[in-house]
Amino acid sequence: MLPTFGIEVGHMARDLAALFRISNVINSIRDLDLLQRELLQLIFEVIPAENGAIVLRTYADEDPISICTWSRHAEDQLPITVQQDLVYRAFWERSAILRSTGADSSNTESVLCVPLVAVEKTIGVIYLTSPEAVSPFHEDHVHFLSVASRIAAVTLENILALDALSGDNHRLKELLEADSKLVGESRQMGNVDKFIRRVSQSDSTVLIRGESGTGKELVARAIHNNSLRTDRPFVAINCAAIPETLLESELFGHERGAFTGAMGVKLGRLEAAQDGTLFLDEIGDLAPLLQAKLLRVLQEREFERLGANRSLEFKARVLAATNKDLEQAIKSGEFRQDLYYRLNVVSITVPPLRERREDIPLLALYFAEKYAGKSKRPFKGISREARALLMRYSWPGNVRELESAIEHAIVLGLTEEILPVDLPDAILDEQATGLAGARYHDVLTQAKKELILCAIREAKGSYPEAARLLSIHPKYLHRLVRNLDLKSELRRPD
Repeated sequence: MLPTFGIEVGHMARDLAALFRISNVINSIRDLDLLQRELLQLIFEVIPAENGAIVLRTYADEDPISICTWSRHAEDQLPITVQQDLVYRAFWERSAILRSTGADSSNTESVLCVPLVAVEKTIGVIYLTSPEAVSPFHEDHVHFLSVASRIAAVTLENILALDALSGDNHRLKELLEADSKLVGESRQMGNVDKFIRRVSQSDSTVLIRGESGTGKELVARAIHNNSLRTDRPFVAINCAAIPETLLESELFGHERGAFTGAMGVKLGRLEAAQDGTLFLDEIGDLAPLLQAKLLRVLQEREFERLGANRSLEFKARVLAATNKDLEQAIKSGEFRQDLYYRLNVVSITVPPLRERREDIPLLALYFAEKYAGKSKRPFKGISREARALLMRYSWPGNVRELESAIEHAIVLGLTEEILPVDLPDAILDEQATGLAGARYHDVLTQAKKELILCAIREAKGSYPEAARLLSIHPKYLHRLVRNLDLKSELRRPD
């Protein structure tokens, strides 16, 4: 009896010493890979496993974000085959799973799998194996590993969160340092980035195509910033925003007395660009007369100010952008074919946002950080539900519309996190409409109206009390009443 008691006391002392060393390790190591390896080595001092792994994952049904393995024999540090069904069970059930090798079983190894349950969620599992014919894992091993996993899980969760924040901050810092840098990690934006690097070193004229709001000017600025002209002027002019009567003077400049009101010499955009870059946005809207004059500039590389009798050399590189189908405009006589050939030396089409949806979270985060800084309000992130809405929306206005939506959410949001209710109504309405057609949307809207009206009437017109009944913020209730046009309904007698 006494020898058995002594053995149990010895095991308890061993386990406590190992747990103490684990506590010291997690408080002294901040490198994720190193910490996982140290944990496995300390666990192997207590549990007679041959191989082990720490599998970290965000959700049970997603691929692991990290797998760190360890073998008792240093020379056998080979990848371990992890049985996913055991990982799923431990993850979802939040309990230890012990699978033993039986004499007549087809299993070739014993497995002990324990979940890593942190403060907020389960972040993974500790997975141990042994090839022995009789399982070496016992209840005291399960108990020890469960305690060790609880101690380690919180630290691992904190390191993962810090790494994620560090990564986001690093990317956002790079983005905020240069507004002209394109935001996106999709394959399509990778192709745009490759194009920019290739054409930047030449002086060829570039035609940038794409829908409104896709970021054509950003592409033009990126070409300029990556070129040998980066320290020279970048001059942009929107051919659609300036009236035709003023655009010629804006482009070419004028001499004193060139026309009524010309009181002095004015430098045009062609001259202001010097030997830098001239960006002609919305070139498809250029008037026919100015198309002919611009064609001469590109052919002769010279121009005259209005009212002048001498030519000035044009040294700048020309970049142009349009959201129009220029080929169709040529057929209809709206755009000169010879000017098209001068502009379309090299061309690229900037993809619409709906074709590169994987860039939406990064773009949203970038704009949120930008406008949170301008508004001087705290910002912690975008909720999973809001991200899902952003990912499903069609974005007819492309990146420009996304930027506007995020600014709207930052300005009107009531918490440090962007929630679905903070997004513009157009995004919410499209989601509802897309679920089951207009009929579903109409029914949903009507139900929402009736719920709000009943709450306000029950609260006898008190918006704070009605908001409390609905479990929403009073400011959001006011917005719902306004957006659903319920004020007239509320004025009617019961």
